[in-house]
Amino acid sequence: MNTNEYTQLKALLSAQKNIVIVPHINPDGDAMGSCLGLYHYLIKLNHNVSVVAPNDYPEFLKWLPAEDTVIKYDSDQEKAHAVIEKAHLIFTLDFNSLSRIGAMQAALEKAEATFVLIDHHQQPDAYATFVYSDVSMSSTCEMVYHFISNLKDVDKLDNVIATCLYTGIMTDTGSFRFPSTTATTHRVAAHLIELGAQHSEIHNKIYDSNSWSALQLLGCALSNLKVLPEYNTAYITLSSEELDKHNFKKGDTEGFVNYGLSIKGIVLAVIFIENKQEGIIKISLRSKGDFSVNELSRQHFNGGGHTNAAGGKSDLPLNDTIEKFISILPSYKNALNR
Repeated sequence: MNTNEYTQLKALLSAQKNIVIVPHINPDGDAMGSCLGLYHYLIKLNHNVSVVAPNDYPEFLKWLPAEDTVIKYDSDQEKAHAVIEKAHLIFTLDFNSLSRIGAMQAALEKAEATFVLIDHHQQPDAYATFVYSDVSMSSTCEMVYHFISNLKDVDKLDNVIATCLYTGIMTDTGSFRFPSTTATTHRVAAHLIELGAQHSEIHNKIYDSNSWSALQLLGCALSNLKVLPEYNTAYITLSSEELDKHNFKKGDTEGFVNYGLSIKGIVLAVIFIENKQEGIIKISLRSKGDFSVNELSRQHFNGGGHTNAAGGKSDLPLNDTIEKFISILPSYKNALNR
């Protein structure tokens, strides 16, 4: 967004509006942190604000300030439709295509509201009037911080907003270790801590709340880990039976794919998770260096994301999906061994 667009948006926000904020389906820390951080900011401007999530999210995010106000579309469509239909502005955060919100897509496509997109994923669709897209950013939460700053409202930031935004920056940077973490990211995080974000407490709430069954599931995942040294690749599989055996709950597999990437010499790590309810195999991909899992996922698994972190899906059975994945690796051998 340029200066003129910020001026236009500032003018729109100068009078009370009905505003809806939407994250992607299966929201993560960055999605919920950015939505709730923006929610608290807009509430300060005296707007009527609702966060509408396509579906539920992990328990380890349910301590975030005002999380209890979030409308879940899959369980309360009537209420969700009501606020969407009345919305003057709809902010879509941490995704760049309406296909990323599942069953909510039709409701948003019918909406007469002005759309604002804030996102750091590659190749955004052209559905929003105001577009703040920057693939170099560590997280959408960092972008919301800059968004508020560009609206000349840094003074509106407080400990509640800081807590939400710090959560998403921390989770989407892998606790500040991913390549997208810049000096500016650290400066933003430092300011959020100065504003009152309790960094140790936030880390503990996100990462130190594992259940016994989740740790048993991790053990199962690690026992399933396979390494393909000729392609510098590692992958993990989890079947629906294994998920059921270990009482899988949303969020339990968060970060599992990174164990494959932690192996010395591995450039590409993937986890394949069978979801019988949706009839798909969910795929998470991670890489090191300039190997683009975004391109691989877009080309072969109906997905996308960032250069080093992406997601996708397969309609094939689990074993067939693995066979497909292994069959495409030879075409990437040079890039994976570079």
